[in-house]
Amino acid sequence: MTDCLFCKIIAGDIPAEKLYEDDRVLAFKDINALAPEHFLVIPKEHISTPNDADNAELMGELSLTATRIAKERGFAESGYRLVMNCNADGGQVVFHIHLHCLGGRKMTSPIG
Repeated sequence: MTDCLFCKIIAGDIPAEKLYEDDRVLAFKDINALAPEHFLVIPKEHISTPNDADNAELMGELSLTATRIAKERGFAESGYRLVMNCNADGGQVVFHIHLHCLGGRKMTSPIG
């Protein structure tokens, strides 16, 4: 998708501080970090919202990638939060699915 911010990052047209990349996923630091550790994990395939996702293996790969990076960066044991927003009312701003991983501090406002 030519006008998608994350597709442009995948293509290398927009720079990002990459933490991990393989043939299916890309992880990079969030430029609007809400925690000391805040990065995004995205599929390289353009999927607009979680409602459009139909590949359980790919969705699981996003979570496993986030967990691996949290371990490598040293905050997995103290804890972190994984968040995926869906559509405008769910807080989604960029319409290319992305998993937020936030850590490096105690999370406030517990969810659930």
